Amino acid sequence: KILFEDGTLYCPQHRSLTSVRSQPGATFEEFADSLAAMAPKARVAKPKIPKGTRDFKPDQMTIKQEAFEKITAVFKRHGAVSIDTPVFELRETLTGKYGEDSKLIYDLADQGGELLSLRYDLTVPFARYVALNGITNIKRYHIAKVYRRDNPAMNRGRFREFNQCDFDIAGVYPSMVPDAEVLKVLTEILDDLDLGQYEVKLNHRGLLDAMLDIAGVPPEKFRPICSAIDKLDKEPWDFVRREMVVDKGLEEGVADAIRPFVELRGQPQALLAKLLDKGHAFAGHAGARAALEELRTLFGYLEGMGALANIVFDLSLARGLDYYTGVIYEAVLKGASVGSVAAGGRFDTLVGMFSGKDVPAVGVSIGIERIYNIMEEQARAQAKEEGCSIRETETEVLVASIGNGYQGRRMGIASRLWARGIKAEFGFKANPKMSDSLGYALKQGIDLLVVFGENELENGVFKIKNLVAQTEVTVSSQGLEEEVLKSLAALPKRRAIFTYNSVNKATADVESKLKVNA
Repeated sequence: KILFEDGTLYCPQHRSLTSVRSQPGATFEEFADSLAAMAPKARVAKPKIPKGTRDFKPDQMTIKQEAFEKITAVFKRHGAVSIDTPVFELRETLTGKYGEDSKLIYDLADQGGELLSLRYDLTVPFARYVALNGITNIKRYHIAKVYRRDNPAMNRGRFREFNQCDFDIAGVYPSMVPDAEVLKVLTEILDDLDLGQYEVKLNHRGLLDAMLDIAGVPPEKFRPICSAIDKLDKEPWDFVRREMVVDKGLEEGVADAIRPFVELRGQPQALLAKLLDKGHAFAGHAGARAALEELRTLFGYLEGMGALANIVFDLSLARGLDYYTGVIYEAVLKGASVGSVAAGGRFDTLVGMFSGKDVPAVGVSIGIERIYNIMEEQARAQAKEEGCSIRETETEVLVASIGNGYQGRRMGIASRLWARGIKAEFGFKANPKMSDSLGYALKQGIDLLVVFGENELENGVFKIKNLVAQTEVTVSSQGLEEEVLKSLAALPKRRAIFTYNSVNKATADVESKLKVNA
């Protein structure tokens, strides 16, 4: 820009003239301010988050925490202990454990010290933990974030940063006993979450290896071919066959020999009987017979625990991770398009990769992000249908006052309630209207109001308004906490979604009894 003596400012970029002549007697600073006011405002870049990640709003966290609580309750019900491990591991810890998925591991930049990577799952860190601490048996759960350099498909629950909920049993136990309990844990979780109809597809690594051996697949191609087979839940046979032949270098006749095996699927005990028949190709294969006997034992345990109804024996299930050695499984929701919501299996040799001594182990990983997506969709649909809102807080009591100057007293009363473990708020406004306090309680789904004004303070009492039962009681100051606890105990179980209509009817009644204007 060019400033002329007459106070005219010329802008070459816009070819414009602007008068910036200062007022008579203006100081240099005032003149400079007038110039600064004409300068283009700096553009502030809109904040973004990394691709494949997301923020969670308060109402979303309500649903997510509900899922965590239900899952954790099942883990604890089965006597599992909780552990935690670092979010990053030595790169050598993760290398060679995930087959073709190893390319999805996030490597951290070398800072001149140890080579590190973000954990890909919670299973390998668990095996490292068992080996490092010399553990011979443990039943544990772990809920934490993992990271994958995947192509995110957030509408299908695929992220680069996401939570997993793992349950594992490590140690030497009678055959298939831990496997049966892990599958029972999985079905209990899916039942408790009430996400709709589901099935748990189950197979055995021994059967996969046997069918590839019988079909004529070279042993060095077992894992790459299994990785291709694992795509059959998303792709048609022709696509998978082409990958086997073109990408993996398998002979066409060998690929065709695999097809009759991977098309086998059905009720566990019925299909097991078919595969045990002397006329089946598995009859002459020692590895297949051993795997089938393990499955016979497993299905018997599952039937005894009432956990067999949702199990489907599916020979196309392959699970691409290298560390699985026995039974493998994957849970999917019928009619949903989010992929598997849980997966796991037996990994008897993984611990030995770190210590040289194998510790048999079996486990399952719950894909909480995909489950959360379904829960949120269901919750919002229910909220819309019922005219409801999703609760953002767990506040049970709102301390409200009538009149001015009671901020400190509200804070003191809330402190008394907090001391008894009661979830309470007092409001930050110095002199809130009673109608505002009531409206806030209704909006947040707060069931009880502790109300006082000048008259109540003079008489040493408080009023407790129950917005659910639409009742009001007067209680002495000394008996406040006990009466609040009594009222809370009588309330129905709090839900993540509450209905406005169930409390709106109380509004006029509350205002009438408290003699305030809405």
